[in-house]
Amino acid sequence: MNRYPLWKYVIVGLALLFGLIYTLPNFFGESPAVQVSSAKATIKIDDRARERVASALQAAAIADSGIFLDSNGVKVRLSTADQQLQAKDVLEKQFNPDPADPQYVVALNLLSSSPQWLTSLHALPMYLGLDLRGGVHFLLQVDMKGAVTKRLDALGGDLRSLLRDKNIRHAGISREGERMLIRFRDGETRNKARIALEDNQSELLLADQGEGDDLRLVGTLRPEAIKRIQEFAIKQNMTTLHNRINELGVAEPVIAQQGADRIVVQLPGVQDTAKAKDILGRTATLEIRMVEETPGAIDAALAGQVPFGTELYVERGGMPLLVKKQVVLTGERLTDAQPGFDSQTTEPAVHLTLDSAGARIFKDITRDNVGKRMAIVLIEKGKGEVITAPVIRAEIGGGRVQISGRMSTVEANDTALLLRAGSLAAPMEIIEERTIGPSLGAENISKGFHSTMWGFAAIAVFMIAYYMLFGLVSVLALAANLLFLVALLSLLQATLTLPGIAAIALTLGMAIDANVLINERIREELRNGSTPQAAIHTGYERAFGTILDSNITTLIAGVALLIFGSGPVRGFAVVHCLGILTSLFSAVVVSRAMINLIYGRRRKLESLAIGQVWKPTDASAATAR
Repeated sequence: MNRYPLWKYVIVGLALLFGLIYTLPNFFGESPAVQVSSAKATIKIDDRARERVASALQAAAIADSGIFLDSNGVKVRLSTADQQLQAKDVLEKQFNPDPADPQYVVALNLLSSSPQWLTSLHALPMYLGLDLRGGVHFLLQVDMKGAVTKRLDALGGDLRSLLRDKNIRHAGISREGERMLIRFRDGETRNKARIALEDNQSELLLADQGEGDDLRLVGTLRPEAIKRIQEFAIKQNMTTLHNRINELGVAEPVIAQQGADRIVVQLPGVQDTAKAKDILGRTATLEIRMVEETPGAIDAALAGQVPFGTELYVERGGMPLLVKKQVVLTGERLTDAQPGFDSQTTEPAVHLTLDSAGARIFKDITRDNVGKRMAIVLIEKGKGEVITAPVIRAEIGGGRVQISGRMSTVEANDTALLLRAGSLAAPMEIIEERTIGPSLGAENISKGFHSTMWGFAAIAVFMIAYYMLFGLVSVLALAANLLFLVALLSLLQATLTLPGIAAIALTLGMAIDANVLINERIREELRNGSTPQAAIHTGYERAFGTILDSNITTLIAGVALLIFGSGPVRGFAVVHCLGILTSLFSAVVVSRAMINLIYGRRRKLESLAIGQVWKPTDASAATAR
C-alpha cells in the first residue's frame, strides 16, 4: 500500500542530485577579474589580443588564475582586488598608449570561482541584481525632437530625389524648425508637386502658402508618423545600448523603457561610473561618401595641405585615403546587411538591402560615378574610420547592393555586423545617476540570507515539536524544495534581487502549508479508526486535491503579477511561480518517498510518530467519569 516502485525512488534521487549540482556554484563566490574588449567596431578581439594580455602581465610580474577569450573579449581572473587594480593599470597602458584615442576598453569585472567540472556541466551561479551586487543606475532622456529633426533632414533628400525623378522644377527645399518648405515659381508646378508628394510621401501633411512668384508647399509630419519615429528611436537606442554594454562584461544588465522618452539602464557589478558613462554616451554613425581621386590630392594631404571639402582617413590595410566630406547616404537607409560571396568571382562579399529612398539615391550616385571609389565610413566619438572603399563597376538599382574586393570571409562577416548594428537614432542625456557600493549589496545579501534562515529554523522547530517524525520529514521536504528552487534559478540564469529573496522566504512559508494539510489529514484518519498504513495512504491521496487547488489559485495570482508587473514585481513573480511548482513536487512526492521508506515495509504497524492524536471518544469518557 505504501511502497513506491524503484523507478520513483530513482526519479526522486536524480532530482535531489540535480538540485545539489546546480545549487553548488552559488557557494563558491566570485573572483576579481579584468576584461579587455574593443572600443571601436573595426577592431576585433582575437587570440593575438589574449597573447598580448598574457605577455603584459608576465612582464609586470602579476600572477593570474587564468586567461581566456569569449564573445565579450579577453578576461583575466586574479586572486586579490589589489592584483586586479594593478593588472588594469598595466593593461590600460599596454592597449591604450594614447589616452585621448582609446582603442580598447579595459574594465574591472567579477567572474565565478566555480570549479571547472561544474562549469563544464553548465552549472553557473545566479546573477545578482543591482541591490545585491552593487553597480550603477542610469536614467537616460531621449531627445525626441532630435529624432524628428533627424528624420526631417533625411526627408529633404528624399523630396529632392522624388521631384527630380518626376521632372518637377522647384526653387529650393529647406527645413525651418519642424516644417519642410518647398518653393515654386508658379501655381501649376506647385499643384503637380503636391500630387506627386501626396502619392509618395504619406507621412507629410501639405499646405499651400505664399503669393505671386514666392509660392510654397509647407510639409509637416503627421501625428502618427511622429509617434512612429519616436517609438523607433527608443527601440533603436535600446538595441544599441545592449551592444555597447557587452563591452563592459556585465552579466545581466537591465535596459528598460520608462515612460515615453526615457530609458533605465542598470549595470550590476560595475563600479567604474566614468567608464560606463563613456560607453553609453558614445555616438556612432555610418556614412557613404565618395573618394577624392584627383591626381596629386592625396600627396598634398599627406604633406599637410588637405584640399577643401575633403578629409584624410586610413584604410584597414593602413593605406591613406582622401574622402569627400559630402555624405551621399547614411546607415539609416540600410534595412539589412548579410555576408555572402560574389556570384561571378566567388570572393567574399557583403550584400546590402536599402529602403526605397536609399535605393533611388544609390542608383543616382552609382550611375554618375562608374569607375570611381566609394568609401563606407564609421564615425565614433567624432573620429571616422574607413571600413571599406570598393570601386563602382556599374549603375546599381533595385535597392540591393554588393560590396566585395580585398576582404576575407571574416572581414565580410564583421562588415555585415557593423552595417547592421546601426547607431543611436536620437541623442540621449543622462539625467539621473546612482551608484550602489558592493558593501551595501553584501549587507542586503546578509540580511536576506539571515531572514530566510531564521524563518526556516522557526518553521523547523514548530513542525518537529508538533508533528515529531512527520514534522522532521516535512522539514527535509522543505529543504529539498529550497534546493530545487535555487537550482532552477541558477539553471535559468535568473537575476536574484531583494524582492526575489522575499519571494523565497514567502515560498518556504507557503510550501510547508501542504505538509500541514497532509499531516492533519493523516491525524484525522487515525482519529476515525483507520490503521496507520491506511491513514498514511488516505492522508496523502485525499490531501492532494486540496493542495492542488490552493496552489493553482496562488499560481494564477503569480502569473498575473508576471504578465502585468514590471521591474521588482516581475522578479518577485518569477521566484514565486517557480517556488509553487517546486513545492508541489517536494511536499507530495519527496515527503511521501521518505515516509514510504520509513513505514512502508512494516506489516504490523501499531502507531505513527505524528504527535498527539486527539480522539473525541476519549474526551467524552473523561467527562462521564
